[in-house]
Amino acid sequence: MFARADAGDNDLQVYHDGEWQPILLKGVNMGIAKPGYFPGEAAITQAEYARWFRQIGEMNANVVRVYTIHPPGFYEALKEYNRTAKQPLYLLQGVWVNEENLVQSADAFAAVNTDDFQAEIRRTIDLVHGNAELPARAGHASGRYVADVSSYVIGWVLGIEWDPAMVASTDAKHAGISQHQGRYFRTNNASPFEIWLAGAMETAAAYEQDKYGWQRPISFTNWVTTDLLKHPSEPLPEEDMSVVDPNHISPTDAYQAGQFASYHVYPYYPDFLNYDRKLNEYVDSRGEKNGYAGYLNQLKSAHHMPVLIAEFGVPSSRGMAHRNVNGLNQGFLTEEEQGEIDARLWQDIRHEGMAGGLVFTWQDEWFKRTWNTMDYDDPERRPLWSNAQTGEQQFGLLAFDPGKNGPVIRIDGDAADWDKAGIPSIPADSPDASVTQYAVTSDERYVYFRLDMKQTVDWTRTKVGILIDSIDGQGQQSVPGITGLTSDAAFDFSIELAGPGRSRVLTDSYYDPFEFQYGHELRMVPLPDTAGTRNNGRWNPIRLALNKELVIPDRQGEDRVRPFESYETGELRYGNGNPEAADYDSLADVSVKDRVIEIRIPWQLLNVKDPSSRKIMGDLWKEGLSASRETDGFRIAVTGGNGARDTIPAAQNGMLPKENMFVYQWDKWSAPQYRERLKTSYYVMQQQFAQSDRGNP
Repeated sequence: MFARADAGDNDLQVYHDGEWQPILLKGVNMGIAKPGYFPGEAAITQAEYARWFRQIGEMNANVVRVYTIHPPGFYEALKEYNRTAKQPLYLLQGVWVNEENLVQSADAFAAVNTDDFQAEIRRTIDLVHGNAELPARAGHASGRYVADVSSYVIGWVLGIEWDPAMVASTDAKHAGISQHQGRYFRTNNASPFEIWLAGAMETAAAYEQDKYGWQRPISFTNWVTTDLLKHPSEPLPEEDMSVVDPNHISPTDAYQAGQFASYHVYPYYPDFLNYDRKLNEYVDSRGEKNGYAGYLNQLKSAHHMPVLIAEFGVPSSRGMAHRNVNGLNQGFLTEEEQGEIDARLWQDIRHEGMAGGLVFTWQDEWFKRTWNTMDYDDPERRPLWSNAQTGEQQFGLLAFDPGKNGPVIRIDGDAADWDKAGIPSIPADSPDASVTQYAVTSDERYVYFRLDMKQTVDWTRTKVGILIDSIDGQGQQSVPGITGLTSDAAFDFSIELAGPGRSRVLTDSYYDPFEFQYGHELRMVPLPDTAGTRNNGRWNPIRLALNKELVIPDRQGEDRVRPFESYETGELRYGNGNPEAADYDSLADVSVKDRVIEIRIPWQLLNVKDPSSRKIMGDLWKEGLSASRETDGFRIAVTGGNGARDTIPAAQNGMLPKENMFVYQWDKWSAPQYRERLKTSYYVMQQQFAQSDRGNP
């Protein structure tokens, strides 16, 4: 047997300087996608991998985990990095299984699942030993694998987050099957699905031992939804319906490298983490009540092997998808807050005695979706633009900022970048307007506006707005805050700027996907009588759903029912959006300096489903959420005034003709431009990892 790593009682261990030494795993997960590409296109280059490994090493990490086979350049770059690195980067190599086939068959033992999974295990083992040539397969990496990185593979992590209904179905279909009694693994009181997993682990162990003489620690992916604990406060039955217990699988004496457990654990999901009284009474190492640490404590106590938190983290997205009782939310966090929370979670992982923790994730992933925004975009073109409203896209410590050389516009109140980019200004031709001229541009993430004011901005006197007509045949002809104004254009969005805490984007209620989806389609919120009526005089705040109504099973009294929850994502935040500024705020929507106002609005706030093809939402009430159409551009009018009087350029006797409005039409694109940037959160985690203990051989 040839092994340089094994699993101890609480840690993984590596053989170093003639002895086995425990290693606290501190690292990142790495996906297989970059902007412009889906994961299955395996488009990351060797040079990109090499740069990323260097940055990950400089972050004081010691391990990278991947979920599937990466292209040969990944392994070439890893081998080259470790050849000269003072401290190696170990690899936790995942083995992917086809989730779609698992769910459709509802039976892990079906040949379509077992045969494919075992073949993938063998392929993966061959390639880490530099002994594979994989033919082109749709959705998979391929090529000639000659870089032997086996000495750096610290363990295997098989599979994916298991669908609980599939697990339950597998268990029901194969009830009573014999326990697994293999050469390297055996089961005791295991469920059929756990027996299937033991068989996959047996395949990996036997194949690598017989062909290469290697053993290394082995695990399988698991998550809170299928953990071995009971969650009496979980309101959704599907989140606690199935158990996948690693303790039911044990290595035999022949498998000396051992076994560890791997869990994905986030602080905001599933919902019981907010409501479980016992967990949230747990006092952490800081002397504070901490439900996340409480869960880790229970999880660790329930296992007879090392427990790795294989995913943890929060996203630095503008949009939010789940709220945590302690503010550890899925989204609406600055990059600095992301780093602070990731660091806090890491501290909990370390103090609760876990084998380590891996931040999710290294790089932002533009192809991802979030449950409360996925119905509002085009799934076929997600990688071509960056949706600031989608939390799943923004978990990375490495950002991809739009623009080949970084953002063309940095909202910091300085108009110099507009001039440098040659973006033309549009004069405001009303002598009473407080706005003298304005400009509009866009990139792969935002639409930008610049307003030049006659006087230094004083929000006690100034109120300005931007009206947008984006779709023909609908819209509001009345304008918030302006009486007597009509237009043959009709407006779909109103951006209201009245200072911090009093600025927002409003939408025509007829064009409000939240009201349509959660009021009309799902009946989760009340519908006004005028819903579905065009030009009904109602402007709605822009909202995102956070939770449907929940019934907490172990609570009594009036707090047992949690009502449907949403929040206003159209509120605009003031700050400095320039990443190079000392007071950088990555969530800033508006920046003001002297007589310049800069605004950036995420595409999705304007119902754009895919800016790269100028695709917007269609007529919701006639065609539904899935419908879309191509827009010729945005017709724009800027309103502004001092004191009580509001004016609008180009309005004639209260009528704003469509032909007098400026039309902003942006170019389509088939390949996004972007530049890499290490987020503020990267540097926070760099410091945290540097302070970690329990060895770093």
